[in-house]
Amino acid sequence: MTDPTRSRLALVSVDWRTLSQGFKDALPMVLGVAPFGMIVGVSIVGIGLTAVDATLMSALVVAGAAQLAATALLGSGASVLTILLTVAVINLRHVMYSASLSPWLKRYGLGGRLLMSFVMVDQTYAMSMLRFENEGPDYARREYLLGVGLTMWANWVATTAIGALLGARLPATWQLDFTIPLVFLALLVPQIRSRPALFAALTGAGLALALAALPYNLGLIVGALGGIVAGTVAERALGRAASGVKA
Repeated sequence: MTDPTRSRLALVSVDWRTLSQGFKDALPMVLGVAPFGMIVGVSIVGIGLTAVDATLMSALVVAGAAQLAATALLGSGASVLTILLTVAVINLRHVMYSASLSPWLKRYGLGGRLLMSFVMVDQTYAMSMLRFENEGPDYARREYLLGVGLTMWANWVATTAIGALLGARLPATWQLDFTIPLVFLALLVPQIRSRPALFAALTGAGLALALAALPYNLGLIVGALGGIVAGTVAERALGRAASGVKA
């Protein structure tokens, strides 16, 4: 008969070797993300917040694109509701991340799943999926994901703090707002790998530009939602067309 106490201890035990492997696998990505974190830090202090504010934002939010969007909206005087809606739309992809990871992680308790979700970023998701697909059912997936995720989190907080400290010392006449759209472009372009993605990007950008005069930057939200709808419709249309050709 299985000892319940021993089973509970097994559930909370930590596989340090796998945790360390996740840390090592994440190291090559640290340098690539570092400039992004510094830009976020510079941008946040550029709208009048402090380096402490910037560091706390990165430590608690852990979402680069969402933080840049929120920073731009804060600087323009947008309402809290607009900022929250924009951040929610930008982070909708995490719903898909959760759905695809759930079969691998459902055996872990609520506390472990919450911690894994907190440190989940694009790089952590991608590396975890690649690793999980090649490992057996007993692999310590929680430890691997946390090894990657905590490394990315620490790097994000540190580089944001560095950027904020550097930005606080730059002359006020230096306008750094142009870095925000540049970073978004750098994030967007590599993701356009298909016609539906291109259609979604063009539709979203067109709507955002056409509705730029709306109050509280609501054009950004409309553009994001319009891009999602356009991409979904285009993907379904192409799927039906391909099925018709095969028939």
